[in-house]
Amino acid sequence: MVAAMDLQLDRRALVSGGAALALSGCTTMPSGSPPRLASVGSSSATASCLARVNVDPSRVIRTVAGLRPYRPSGFVVRAEAFGDALLVHNYGHGGGGISLSWGSSRLATALGLPGHSGPVAVIGSGIMGLTTARLVQEAGYPVTIYTDTLPPGTTSNIAGGQIYPAGHFDDAMVTPQWRDQAAAAADYSRRRFQIMVGEDYGVRWLPTYDQTRRTGAIPPDLMFPGRARLAADQHPFPLDNVVRYETMYVETGRFMERLLRDIRIAGGRIEVRRFQSPYDVAALPERLVFNCTGLGAAALFGDTELVPVRGQLAVLIPQPEVDYAYALSAGYMFPRSDGILLGGTFERGEYTAEPQPQDIADIVESHRRLMAGWRCA
Repeated sequence: MVAAMDLQLDRRALVSGGAALALSGCTTMPSGSPPRLASVGSSSATASCLARVNVDPSRVIRTVAGLRPYRPSGFVVRAEAFGDALLVHNYGHGGGGISLSWGSSRLATALGLPGHSGPVAVIGSGIMGLTTARLVQEAGYPVTIYTDTLPPGTTSNIAGGQIYPAGHFDDAMVTPQWRDQAAAAADYSRRRFQIMVGEDYGVRWLPTYDQTRRTGAIPPDLMFPGRARLAADQHPFPLDNVVRYETMYVETGRFMERLLRDIRIAGGRIEVRRFQSPYDVAALPERLVFNCTGLGAAALFGDTELVPVRGQLAVLIPQPEVDYAYALSAGYMFPRSDGILLGGTFERGEYTAEPQPQDIADIVESHRRLMAGWRCA
């Protein structure tokens, strides 16, 4: 696995110069021609050129912060008896929510739907709630989403959106069985996003640049088509051990809006409601309930392992000519039609979903230094 996603990150990963992880979604991506990149093995210096990101504090148009629902032992997909109802949990995906969404929701519906009859309740309208609701509808069941916050007010709406499940577990805390579950979720999600590529849902492929600690040949990986190590004259980054691969990015704002549209068209109901305790949930008329409350599951269902991990982002003036992404030691950069997204931080235990001025300044400066060493005119 590429190093920028492998590195162990502390709460000030970017500020201390370590790699950074994306939030689990993104906003509008520009369309455009493929980047001007040499094929592997080429020695053409001009072929390695990419459009340079114009990083300057004066170009910041907005800043955002979101709280990832992180569990060291990994996300929860589990069913339990709940009075005369069945409660299926689907939460705790950390920085991998977008990447795991369809697959984790498929695991959850496979636990809850067999043998069920009648309407279904989904609690939460983040990415897990919406994908769960759509799969319930596709299986032929009526669904009501209960939520106290609708998109665009969810954490999912401000996530980075790279399809790469990262920042969602502690390697020493997960079991082999959980790893198999996570791999199945990631696989189904990738296949589901592939058939949704296009402007309508805001899903697209982008060439992406990363770093690796590996030496020698890089093995093929279905998650990263075309993955290859680049020679120094095949990229403009002032870094060693750069790899290039293709992956999808989700324009989260558009994607969430379209999912809500699809749910409503299929007859789904949305009810704005806040649950104070499990007793409120037990009082619902539906006898099958999916808990997709993310970080809210800590208070609502007593999950003491859940901890927020704050991610902060700076968004620059759009540059349509930037048609690639990177996740390097300086941080990550994802291009959107509404701005260039720069991340970020991975701050465990931070409960304040507000951008911090010094952290934002450090993010911008880290990317500015990267661009200052750009090896291409």
